[in-house]
Amino acid sequence: MAKARYEGYSEGTPTKLVKETFGDTKIYAQNAKSILNPATGFIAAYDFTLNPYRGCQYGCSYCYAAAFSPNSQMRQDWGKWVIIKENAAQVLEKELENWYKKNPHKFPKIYMSSVTDPYQPIESKHQLTRSLLEVMLEYRPTLVIQTRSPIITRDIDILQRFQRLRINMSIPTGSESVRRDFEARSPSIKARINAITKIKQTIDPLKGFIPKVSITITPLLPTLPQDEAAFIEKLAIADRIVIQEFHASHNRSLVAGTREEAQGIKQKYAWWYDLEQVNYIKFKETLISRLPDVEIKEGKDGFGYE
Repeated sequence: MAKARYEGYSEGTPTKLVKETFGDTKIYAQNAKSILNPATGFIAAYDFTLNPYRGCQYGCSYCYAAAFSPNSQMRQDWGKWVIIKENAAQVLEKELENWYKKNPHKFPKIYMSSVTDPYQPIESKHQLTRSLLEVMLEYRPTLVIQTRSPIITRDIDILQRFQRLRINMSIPTGSESVRRDFEARSPSIKARINAITKIKQTIDPLKGFIPKVSITITPLLPTLPQDEAAFIEKLAIADRIVIQEFHASHNRSLVAGTREEAQGIKQKYAWWYDLEQVNYIKFKETLISRLPDVEIKEGKDGFGYE
């Protein structure tokens, strides 16, 4: 089967035209044959990964998912294009029906998302993730949502109906200047903390289920010394903190490595990265000592639901 040729990113006549632009992002649309993919590697504890979109507007400099772009041009332009899986809700319904025919007494474990952000800006318009949540409710999965977006608060009315839900909010640094260097297109640290706070404060435990909340400091980026104490204090809102080194792929389990763009930015923070292992251990020990009521986990161990 011939590869799709995306308008603006391929030679010859494109087979996928730009459907719309959203800010500086080219939006394409296509139908998915499958929406639930078997979970492997880092998140093998789940049955499936669920990615409503392909590509991600946040375009973080260190994101390994860029390696799975349709072609090299699109990899270079990571963050400036998104493919919407238009039929995702219908496909998900069929796949969950099939799951329960084969596993009538077993709830599926679903990780959303592994190579995109389900609440990237385009979600505010197309509400694809919301439509998937509505489908999943009936099938009562164990669900983990990985995001860095405050848009998730829009769906509190649905999220509180999931009995087994964990929300992983990605906040790799406590310093805004560092965030702007490594992930300039992403929401502010304050907006992410506020989103988690709103979710926990809005849900009435008599009317809904309060989700488990993780803050994933992955990869662990530098936090400036003057920002560290205030940042750690804010992390107390979570029941779990997950930390991980900068894409440590010593065992080659991570197929896609850190992008060159991030490697260049790291040079600006040589004061941290020249002693990365020492600083990592120091930060972990500070978390443990200052957050005695919060579970501190590392790497793969932290990404499970329980």
